[in-house]
Amino acid sequence: MKLTSQMIKDKAQELGIDCIAIGNIERFKNAPKLMSPLTYFPEAKSVIAVAMRIPRGSYRGIEEGTHWHNYTFYSYNKLNSYFRPRLSYELACFIEDHGWEAVPHYPAVPEGQGTMREPVAEGKVPPDVVCSVRLIAAGCGLGEVGYSKVFLTKKFGPRVRLGLIFTDCELEPDPIMDTGDICLHCGACVRECPGNAVPSLKDKNSRLEVDFGEKKIWYGDVQMGRCTLSHHGMNNECSPFLKKEFPNMAFDVRNSEMSEEEAYIMCYTMAGGKWGRKPESTRVMGYYDYILTHSSYFAICGARGCIRACMDQLEKTGRIENQFHNRFYKKESWLLPNKPQTVSRSVNPYRKEYLDEKYPGLTDGEYERPEPEKEQE
Repeated sequence: MKLTSQMIKDKAQELGIDCIAIGNIERFKNAPKLMSPLTYFPEAKSVIAVAMRIPRGSYRGIEEGTHWHNYTFYSYNKLNSYFRPRLSYELACFIEDHGWEAVPHYPAVPEGQGTMREPVAEGKVPPDVVCSVRLIAAGCGLGEVGYSKVFLTKKFGPRVRLGLIFTDCELEPDPIMDTGDICLHCGACVRECPGNAVPSLKDKNSRLEVDFGEKKIWYGDVQMGRCTLSHHGMNNECSPFLKKEFPNMAFDVRNSEMSEEEAYIMCYTMAGGKWGRKPESTRVMGYYDYILTHSSYFAICGARGCIRACMDQLEKTGRIENQFHNRFYKKESWLLPNKPQTVSRSVNPYRKEYLDEKYPGLTDGEYERPEPEKEQE
């Protein structure tokens, strides 16, 4: 049965998919094997990239410092794992109704896969092939990878989540965008990232290049350990929850050299961790455990630089189509000081706080330091 690119795009619009573009498979022939659509589906002829918008209002609670749930739920995990895949499924079914196979692909982290399992047969790669959804979407012409590595579209800028479908139907491809078609390279993401994860624009050695054959693109080599530490709440500057639970911590994320995987290990261990001597709750990070339990994910930094600052600049300069009556920023965005305001000299602050409340004066003399002697004149 005949199937064209326009028919697929019309169906996507009918379903409520916000953005769609199509690339021919030749653009991805040089992709690494563990990130290649051809490793996943050797007979693929075309790749379809789709995007659904992130509501701008889902960032409002974090911007105000009053509500974090919406960012995790509507901007990230449920948009990635429920709202968008439901429509990708419908589009894949539409393609298969026309007699062509459609392979929907989930936007997982490629580098987190394929390292612990043996091949299923000789000559096969490990059985966890995961494509880089941003790079493939750029190769389809859906938008461009911005300097901060966040994907940008003409309509919504950085406010999108992506999905892919591979098919053996040969479709008319869309043109690939040039680097800088959307991204201003203004440095807003560099300045506003609370983890100092985005490299300086002046450092041309900190650029990554991708060759699609007919066109090359480039973007910044983001320090993903710092990004992950901030995103998952191990950065005191953008997490009031870490500040509350560890008021004496002054971990310098901005200058850390931790790898992304090490950062994931630390963040998720802390989020799920317990400590028996804590009052009221044994959870090390009460809020992280709460939101992880309810949403299967926890996003804390609110994309302060890579999305919020970026979208403000793109809206202000008219680089994107989705415009608003009012600017996103009503006032200067907040940051917390990394250094503690007061340092506890107690070995166990929980114990001291409890005893001071229940038994005033009982701990006097345990940790007080003598007044320094005055120098004689």
